[in-house]
This record gives sequence, C-alpha cells and structure tokens, in this order.
Amino acid sequence: MTHTFRRLPPLHLMLVLWIALCGLLFAPHSHASMYDTVLPPELTTSPDLCAYAPCGDVIPSAKKFSTRKGMPSYVEAYSDESGKQLIGYVFLSTDVVDIPAYSGKPVITLIGMDTKGILTGVRILKHSEPILLAGIPESVLTKFIAQYIGKSAAAKLEIGHSESQQDNGAVGLDAISGATVTAIAENQVIAQSSYEIGKQVGIFKYTPKPRAHFTPLREKLDWKALEKEGSVQHLLLEASDVGTGDSSRPYMDLYFGYLNVPTLGISLLGERGYERLMQDLKKDEHALFVVANGQVSFKGSGFVRGGIYDRIQIRQDSGTFTFRDTDYLNLYHLEPGDTPAYKESGIFIIRSANFNPAWPWQLTYLANKVDAQTRIKTFEHFDQEYWLPARYLEGGRPNVARPQAAWKKMWIAKKVEIAFFVLFLATTAVLYAMRDKLVRISNRKHKPWISIPRHLLWIVAVVYVGFYLKAQPSITQIMTWFHSVIHHWKWELFLSDPFIFIFWWFMIGTVLIWGRGLFCGWMCPFGSLQHLTFKLGQLIGLKRFQGLLPKKLHDKLKWIKYGVFVVLLCVSFYSMEMAETLAEIEPFKSTFLVGVWNRGWPFILFVAAILGFSLFSERPYCKYICPMGAGLAIPSTFRLFGLKRKAECTTCHACAAGCGSHAIDAKGKIDQRECLACLDCMVMYYDDHACPPLVKERKSRDKAGLPLTPINDKGYFIPLDSVRRNLAEKSMEVKRKAG
Repeated sequence: MTHTFRRLPPLHLMLVLWIALCGLLFAPHSHASMYDTVLPPELTTSPDLCAYAPCGDVIPSAKKFSTRKGMPSYVEAYSDESGKQLIGYVFLSTDVVDIPAYSGKPVITLIGMDTKGILTGVRILKHSEPILLAGIPESVLTKFIAQYIGKSAAAKLEIGHSESQQDNGAVGLDAISGATVTAIAENQVIAQSSYEIGKQVGIFKYTPKPRAHFTPLREKLDWKALEKEGSVQHLLLEASDVGTGDSSRPYMDLYFGYLNVPTLGISLLGERGYERLMQDLKKDEHALFVVANGQVSFKGSGFVRGGIYDRIQIRQDSGTFTFRDTDYLNLYHLEPGDTPAYKESGIFIIRSANFNPAWPWQLTYLANKVDAQTRIKTFEHFDQEYWLPARYLEGGRPNVARPQAAWKKMWIAKKVEIAFFVLFLATTAVLYAMRDKLVRISNRKHKPWISIPRHLLWIVAVVYVGFYLKAQPSITQIMTWFHSVIHHWKWELFLSDPFIFIFWWFMIGTVLIWGRGLFCGWMCPFGSLQHLTFKLGQLIGLKRFQGLLPKKLHDKLKWIKYGVFVVLLCVSFYSMEMAETLAEIEPFKSTFLVGVWNRGWPFILFVAAILGFSLFSERPYCKYICPMGAGLAIPSTFRLFGLKRKAECTTCHACAAGCGSHAIDAKGKIDQRECLACLDCMVMYYDDHACPPLVKERKSRDKAGLPLTPINDKGYFIPLDSVRRNLAEKSMEVKRKAG
C-alpha cells in the first residue's frame, strides 16, 4: 500500500525551475533569431536584390553584383568593381521554387553558385519552423546547410546515407535530428533552385520539351462540359484564407482557361472571335481567359498604364510569367449560355517560347494575407493547376515526373519503423481491451499478466517510441490543431511526421472510448520514463521512502495542469512564438527530441528534478503539471467506457488507499480524467481475498460450509440459489432428452 508524504519540496522545486527557465528563454539574446527576422518587401520585388540581401556572404570573393536578371531571377557576381570578371550567381530560393517546410511555409534561403555549378554558400534569411525556435537550436540548421558548400548543384543530393548512393551517384547528407521534414524540404529548395538557375545560365544542359501539337477537334461545348473535362478551372478563395474581408462571400471567385486550342477557343469566344484572336497571336504566344467575381479585382488595385498586373501570374516548372498592360485584351462576352455571372473579365497573352501548354501549369493569384495574431500583412500566392485534357493533344498528355512531396518521402522511408509502431499501438489496445480477462486471472499480490506487459510497453515507449522515433506527443501539436481548424487546415502539416500523425489518431479514438488512461498510463514515453524511474527507486532500496501527496493537497494541485493548458492555448492565439517558448514546461523536447545534454543547465535541472521526484512518487509531472495530459483529460469526460464500480464502493476505501493516481474520491467514484489505468482497482474488484465485500461473502460461505461460486461481471459471487436452479434445469433437460 502506498503511503503519503507530509511535505514534498521537489514539486515546488520543479515550478521554481520552470519559472527560471522561462526567464532565461525570454531574456534578450545576443543575436536575432532567423525566426524573428522581418524581411523587407523589397527583397522580393526590387531589381537590386543585393541591396536587401547579404549576397557577399554566399559568394565571399565577389566585389560587385548585378541587378536581377532572367526568369526565374538571379544576380551575377563579379570579382572586380568594373563588372567584367563573372565568378558566379546569387539567387533567392523563393524566386525559383516554393516548397513548404514543416510549418507549411518555405524556408527563405539565399544561395551562391560559381560558374561551374559548385555551391559557394547558403544563408537562411528567415524560417517559420517552431521546432527551431524552442526545441532545436538554430545553430543545428546552420550546420546542416554548411554541408552544401563545395557540392555540385547537378549532384543528386539526398538526406541520409546508404550503400546504394555510391552506385547511383547520389551524395548523402546528414539530417537534422528531430527536424527531418525541415531538412528534406530545405534539401529540395537548395537542390532544385540551384539546378534551375544553372540550367538557365547554361551551366547544365537539358533537352527542351517538344512543342505542343493540337488535335483538329472543333467542337462547341457548354460551360458545364468544359468544367467537367478540366478545360476551365476554378480558383476559389474565402475571406478566411487571407484573414480579411467579408466572410459571407468569396474573397476571390475566379475561372480561367487556355484559348489556343480550337474547341476551347470556339466554345468560349465563338468562331469569329477565336479566328480573330488566332490571327493576332504570333509564334510562341498563348492566350488565356480570366473571369471573376470577388471582393477585390484580379487586376490589382495599384495597376497603372505601362505597369505590371501584380495579382495574376502563370507558373510552369520553375518559370514564372507575368503580364504587362500590353499583354491584356478586353473580353466582353463568353459564348456558353450557362456561363456563371462575373463582374470582370480579360484575356492575357503569354509571350514566351519557354511556356509549353502540353505540360501542366498553374495560375497564381497573389494576395495580401493578414496574420491572425500579429495582423501583419504578407504577400501569399494561391495556385490552381491547369492541364489540357489529353484529347486535345496529339499523342495525349506527356509523361510528367512530379517531385514527391516531403511527407510522402518520409512515410516511404520509414515504412518498417511505421509497421513496428503500429504493432506497438495494436498490441497495447488489444491488451487493454482484454483487461477484464487479465484482471480475473490476477490478484492483488500477484498480477504478472498486467505488470509484465505494462513494463514491457513502458520500455518500448521510452526506448523505441521516445528516443528512437522521437514520437512524443506534445501540447504544441494541440495548439497547432486549434490554429489549423480556425485559420487554415493543411493535411501536409500533420502528415509530415508519420508517427505523430498515427499516434494522434490512435489517441483520439482511445480517449473517446476509454479515456486518457491508456495513453498516459501505458504508452506516453515521458510518463513511462517516470514510472520506470519509480520502479528503479524500489529496486535500489527507496521503497520505504516512496509515497503520494496527501489526497487533499493532490486535489488542489491537480488543477495546475489545466491552468497551464488554458494559459498556453490562450497565449498561442496572441503569439504562437511565445506559446512555443512557454511550452518548454514540457520536458519532452529536452528528453527525447534534442537530448538533455544538448540543452542548457536550466533544462537539465528541470528534467532532473522531475525524474528525481519520480524516484519517490508515481508520475508527479503527469498528475500536476502536464498540459498535454490536461488536454486529453477534458474529452475523457465523454468516454464511452469507464472502469467498474460496486454499490459498496461508496463506503469502502480499499481501492482508493492503493490508487497511485489518487483518482478515487471519498465516495468511491473514479475520476476518469485523472485515472492512469493501472487496473489495480479492477484486480481488487474480482479478488475475493482483497475486495472487502467479496472477502466478507467468502468467509461467510466458508463458515457455513457452502461452496464458492464464480464471480460474475458485477463483481459478486454468483448466488447459490441461481446455481442450484441452473443445475436443476440442466438435470431436467437431460432426463427429458433421455426419455
């Protein structure tokens, strides 16, 4: 039986350490974080890139830099002030590719490359990765990108190392432990943008795409048919997508399509309109139509004669095509009778041999997105893909090798680990579903069918799930989920870590079925580490010092974790950055993700205090501080199944005296929000040598010389009268069959 402590200073020590930790985290730093950096808008718009970016950092030997050139744009670097000796190129990653990282936003990177295609420098200007804010030092990211210096942009750069890389000519790179998705995304950014610029300036040779040839079809289709086959595409933006505007109607409701194909041009413009347009177009010129409704104009509010339409762009591969006033034609009417209503329209002309209508391309709408927390405006683009139906292309659509999404690569690369992880989850769920059978073959003094599986699961949770997979669920994921539901949901963000994704779906299901106890008590890596530490205390002779806080004190302190949960969630809506920093009250990053020895002394002391306290008391962090546990405890109120109770439990306190979670109150009721599912009370429920009502009945029958009957599902001996009646009925049935 577990005894209680009168005083237990380590709990106060943990809280003091956390306050000190927050003080250090919020103290001024000696250098600005790449997360905090506010980039000037001119960085992406000004012809003089190097006036706003440290180009000299990525090509240190350069003395002079040109203005932006090419499409996608780059800057030439010269070794002399006269600008005659070309030594390389500098480019901004977001001018070339747009690959989101773990946060759903790109890592903005400045890259330098010499005239032979060798990378001379990489500099990250800004990132939005929360794990690199509070979990992993940015120096790790700096060390990661340093690997690219001296590598050829034409090399096949891969995250991780394998024996097969020598055979296929690939170059393996070290990943970022705990931020693999960020590493994969940044590798794609550096590799793809460098190769595209190298291809454009002639360093790398490539075979141009064959020209598109259209079939001679000249049909006339209505709007519905054009939309159904994909010849007309629809881009819809709600006000919530950009954080501003009237939420009762679309912010931008835009349709577009390609007009050079005979069937499409005739269907939309009519025979005469199509023929007139084709007569005006020159070689390598392509016409697109755009019609729209919305709260803003697709032409842009700042358009002036001679200027550029700054809201509409066409993107194909790494190329971006913009439109000037000379590329615009009025569109007064569309032929189909079922064309949706629109308030503005136009025809845009792409004048470039680099655009190929046989390959997929995207229409990009650029909008000022208002951040829900800071109200800061950022320029964001929203894309809709267009690909001509195969029946309009001679030979059909070409084979297109699309780059695989980072999250898909992660799932494929980790398929073996995922299989073992799913096996761990399934085993735990099956064991817990069989708990009634397991507790029946156990008793209070001997319960190997429960204790052995739990110890094995704890070890797997700590070693495999925690330290190896780094799959420790966290309050930061709950905050991200809330923000995604309210602002903008992106499946890619959650799919980027397969183990956390699978774990959360498992947790959601099991919390609603059984409550938080299965995850918190059986599977949580840090919770398991605490319980194994508690068991270690018993092995090294500390058992007589082990105990629980007094129940009255526990009932007050247990509310701390709910307060922490609410504070973190509320702060996240004010500043996600601040909430991420405050979330260091979770020791999970220090323990599993980064490694406690890679953190500062306050982090080490905080983890040490928790584990030190755990030598003397069961799971103190879980019971009193963990915001993650609080977040799971709240929906546990609505679980489908709870643990069993008897009528006598209201006055009997036998189970409560041995409950390590302090989850049983004075009336014998189990608080499923606090229960960690140790199942000790369920063992006692069926134990006729431990449960007082069963002990009383057993002794009464022994004294009267009556036989003991099996214990039913309600936790009582089956009445003798019922047994006799059943035996009599069976006897009569046998006689009837014999007669």
